[in-house]
Amino acid sequence: MKKLNTEMDDDLRSEYDLSSLRVRKVGPERKSFGGSIVQLEPDVAEVFPSSESVNEVLRFLIRVTREQKLAFTTAKGNVSLPLT
Repeated sequence: MKKLNTEMDDDLRSEYDLSSLRVRKVGPERKSFGGSIVQLEPDVAEVFPSSESVNEVLRFLIRVTREQKLAFTTAKGNVSLPLT
């Protein structure tokens, strides 16, 4: 039986330290580096084709909620401020 060569022959420079590299997993278990992951329920995911569309709707909802809160606050104090 022939003995296998366990040493790799490569052209990588000796000053490169690859031991600190983070490897991304493939598949549903993978995590995003530096970002938040939110999992949508299947019925919600059917409506939104991409993360951009989800973010657009959420930003719109945030803006409407803030405007409604500001309108309620100004109406309560009888002060009218223009909404921008």
